[in-house]
Amino acid sequence: MIKVAMIVRSTLYTVKGGDTTQVVQTATHLAKKNIHVDIKLTHEAIDYSKYDLLHFFNITRPADMLFHIKRSAKPFVVSTIFIDYSEYDKQHRGGLLGMLFSFFGSNSIEYLKTVSRWILGKDKLMSIAYLWKGQRNLITEILNKAALLLPNSHSEYRRLQAAYRCNTPYVVVPNGVDPHLFKFNKSVEKDPALVICVARIEGIKNQLNLIKALNNSRYKLLIIGASSPNQQAYYRNCRRSAAPNVIFIDQLFQNELISYYQKATVHVLPSWFETTGLSSLEAAAMGCNIVITDRGDTMEYFAEEAVYCDPSSPEDIFEAVEKAASKKYSAALQEKILIFYSWQQATARTMEAYERINKLWY
Repeated sequence: MIKVAMIVRSTLYTVKGGDTTQVVQTATHLAKKNIHVDIKLTHEAIDYSKYDLLHFFNITRPADMLFHIKRSAKPFVVSTIFIDYSEYDKQHRGGLLGMLFSFFGSNSIEYLKTVSRWILGKDKLMSIAYLWKGQRNLITEILNKAALLLPNSHSEYRRLQAAYRCNTPYVVVPNGVDPHLFKFNKSVEKDPALVICVARIEGIKNQLNLIKALNNSRYKLLIIGASSPNQQAYYRNCRRSAAPNVIFIDQLFQNELISYYQKATVHVLPSWFETTGLSSLEAAAMGCNIVITDRGDTMEYFAEEAVYCDPSSPEDIFEAVEKAASKKYSAALQEKILIFYSWQQATARTMEAYERINKLWY
């Protein structure tokens, strides 16, 4: 039996995101395949001798990884989840931070954010070496030391190569849906005016421009998700800007989302960047037409079966919603997701990666 420690950000459960679902679902399904997995927050004490390998998540948080890499001497893989926040941070964040970030590149911005979270007591800084090594150097070091990388797409890996001159072998591990949970009921009539957005409410997810796009329109917009603790001003701005046809619903468990996906005609994720758009996969499996950002790796997942939008333009977002609302639902997309983008598929690819490493090291 292969034994794995999944080492994740300290806020995985308190500030939930797509990576929370990815970690929990992957661990759950691996356990069913006789892989022993323990999920460990990065600041927890870990007895490395119990494990054959380590599995990290979120390459943009390299300080979380270095501490354990140095102390364990174990082979490791990284689910990179390589999100580029720089367009939002430099051009659309606003305020003093936005002004400051406009002078820096993406790695410098992430460095400043990491250090500020640590100074303000909002997050842990597991490796003090991060302060002098910096974001770019540390990411490059970790990518080159990894036994394998596990990006969500080939597109994501190509971006890593371009940004960090990385040639480490990789296995694409897709994000997925639970086909046993998200079962579309064709007998339930869709509400042609219902548009939903399922995501944590924060600047990178761009709910504000979505609200501006659909304010006082014929659509009923449901914004479903918790507000990010570090972006309460953004959340308040969203609430203030919303017209009466916009309703906010706090974060729901996955099983609670089913009825909303079932009734909605369109799901919108107009983010400034997406590696996948996990909620969009879930929504598509439940019969929603998809509007998604044109930034990131979304085309590899949705191809021509989604409507793409420019996140900087409320007008373009509105036009994309109009197009999606009038579209016939694509059963081909639903079938593609259920075949290729399930947690069972993600688990199979993850096991393939683990077994490759196990053969090389043991």
